[in-house]
Amino acid sequence: MTHHIPVLQDDMVNAVMTDPDGTYLDATFGRGGHARALLRQLSPKATLLVLDRDPDAYRVAIDLSREDSRVHPRRGVFSEINSILSSNRCVGLSGLMMDIGVSSPQLDDPARGFSFMRSGPLDMRMDPDSGESAASWLNRVDLADLIKVLRELGDEKNARSIAKSIVNERPLSTTAELVSAINSAGSRRDPRKHSATRVFQAVRMHVNDELVELKRGIEAGFHRLADGGRIGVLTFHSIEHSVVRQKFRSLVRPELPRRLPVRGTSLGRATYVVKAKRPDAAETDKNPRSRGALLQVVERIE
Repeated sequence: MTHHIPVLQDDMVNAVMTDPDGTYLDATFGRGGHARALLRQLSPKATLLVLDRDPDAYRVAIDLSREDSRVHPRRGVFSEINSILSSNRCVGLSGLMMDIGVSSPQLDDPARGFSFMRSGPLDMRMDPDSGESAASWLNRVDLADLIKVLRELGDEKNARSIAKSIVNERPLSTTAELVSAINSAGSRRDPRKHSATRVFQAVRMHVNDELVELKRGIEAGFHRLADGGRIGVLTFHSIEHSVVRQKFRSLVRPELPRRLPVRGTSLGRATYVVKAKRPDAAETDKNPRSRGALLQVVERIE
C-alpha cells in the first residue's frame, strides 16, 4: 500500500480539536493520517466517525475500527453527511475535518487513472463503483462543454485548442491516450507544470462533481456543529481555496441588504480560527505534494 503523508496534520488537528470527549467527523478519511492524529488527543469517551467514498480508503477505515472502538467508518460523499450523522444519532459535532482532492495512493495506482505520469484506464472516479468514468464522459461530451470545464475547473488557458485535440483523438480509453491528445494540441505550455496537469485536474473534478460536493459538505457539516464546534478544510489549488473562502466568509460576515435598518456590526454565525495557513518550507521539502495546500478553519458561534 502506498504511504500517504497527511498535510498540515498537527495544524489541522490542533485547530479542530475542542473537546477531548466529543464527537468528531473526518469526512475524507483517506489512509487515516489526520484521523489517527486526532485519536491520539481524544479520550476513551470520544467518538470519531470517518467517511470516504473510495473503497480502498473505506477498507482501511474498517481495519482501524477493529483496532479502536471509537472509530465508526461510513462510505459515502459529503452531500450525505446529514443522513450519515442522523443514522448515527449525532446531535452536535465538536469538530469536522475535510482534506480535499486526490490522495497519494490514488495518484500512485495506475489502475485508478488519476495520474498522467503512468498509463492506466481513464477512470478518475473517487468511487469506481458509481458514476461515469472519465473515458465515458470525454468520449461523449461536446466541444463547447469540454472547453468550459477545462477553463472553469482547470484554469486552462489553452482550453479551446486542447479540447479540439481531445475530440479529434476520440475514442480515448487510457491516461496515456489523453496525454497524447493534450500534447497534440501544440499549444503554449507553462514550463513549471506538466502539460496535462490542468486538464487532468479539471476532468477529475468534473467526473467526481467535486466543487458541488465541497459546498454541500461545508453547509451540511457546519449545520451539524455544536456551539463552539469547528470545521477545518484543507485545499490544494486556487479554485478550491476560493470556494472555501467564500463559504466561510458568508458564515463569518453574512451580507445584508444595504437598505436594511440595522445599526452596528452584523454578527455572523462563525468566527475564524485559522484564516489561511500554508505548509512551511520544511514540510514542502519533505512532501512536495503539500505545495499549494491551504488550511482554513472556522468555529460556530451562537
